[in-house]
Amino acid sequence: MSGRAQLMWDEAVTGYDFGPDHPMDPVRLALTRRLVSAFGLDSRLDVVAAQRAGDSTLRLVHREDYIEAVKAVSADPESADGSYGLGTSDDPAFAGMHEVSALIAGQSVGAAEAVWHGDALHAVNFAGGLHHAMPGSASGFCIYNDASLAIARLLELGAERVAYVDVDVHHGDGVQAAFWEDPRVLTISLHEHPRTLFPGTGWPEETGAESAEGSAVNVALPAGIADAGWVRAFHAVVPELLADFRPQVLVTQHGADTHFEDPLAHLAVSLDAQRAVQVACHELAHAYAGGRWVALGGGGYAVVDVVPRSWTHLVGIAAGAPVEPEAEVPEEWLREVFARARVRGPGRMTDGGWPVDWKAWESGYDPADRLDQAVLATRRAVFPLRGMLP
Repeated sequence: MSGRAQLMWDEAVTGYDFGPDHPMDPVRLALTRRLVSAFGLDSRLDVVAAQRAGDSTLRLVHREDYIEAVKAVSADPESADGSYGLGTSDDPAFAGMHEVSALIAGQSVGAAEAVWHGDALHAVNFAGGLHHAMPGSASGFCIYNDASLAIARLLELGAERVAYVDVDVHHGDGVQAAFWEDPRVLTISLHEHPRTLFPGTGWPEETGAESAEGSAVNVALPAGIADAGWVRAFHAVVPELLADFRPQVLVTQHGADTHFEDPLAHLAVSLDAQRAVQVACHELAHAYAGGRWVALGGGGYAVVDVVPRSWTHLVGIAAGAPVEPEAEVPEEWLREVFARARVRGPGRMTDGGWPVDWKAWESGYDPADRLDQAVLATRRAVFPLRGMLP
């Protein structure tokens, strides 16, 4: 197995563009790619462009009638009428929608194939992580569910245990739905509580179908939690489950919208805590999955200040060349930011909170604390189903 990492990138993924008034501005992808390059990370990994996912691959997760509907509105955006979730305010139709969505999916599938075949130990597709798309509909800015497709491809190649860890602020509902009945896939989602945020799912009691009880795990976090609580919740749930499940591959989704600057959610997490969890995912892949790690992007709507820095940290960690939090952002990238967005970019690769201080679950919990109540609800719902003590 190669020890080098792969970065999946094709400039055409920036064509995933819902329009000038939509929060998912593709400039976040372009600026991330430029920041990765500005830090010299290109020389520390292989930059690879995979082919667009074909229909047979898309059908591993998505219904054929839905794929045909996407193709139809891709060719004629004016025909979109909201059916199949296409042509809504969240997922407005645009020319070439099918092609670029399938291209992003292809990068995640290519990442999974590279890791499974041993061409790379780690592979990153920060354009991916589009975790809301359902088998038969678009949802939440997501057309094709590249994360589910990557997992489905791993299963097709012979994987018997794949773990998916999603730390986006929104529940990873599409991935959970795709593998609800499949005990070969363990889905773990840490997200803002469904009472206060889209998509309104991801309750602790959602634990998988009868045929796969305990294979879906949801940590519903109270609005307003910050670094110490968020990192504590991750470590209170994820490592024990991965140690029990022993996945052959770890797939992670790193939506940057947990950040306190994100305009669409209500957590108060810093860039430093996001980096701490990225480091933890890397370590967990090595501890329990033989190092095999597929890392994806996701949400994130502070498109200049947060997303590029967060995902550049992710790429650096995967490449074995982590960017130091105190590192200054290269001037060439700041010029690129100003040219594209007419704003001054952030000066350093930290929000000033590194290292992140958090309290381990093993040291005790407070049953009156809102965060600890959330963690307890998850552990009590899932751990006994897996033969583990809550």
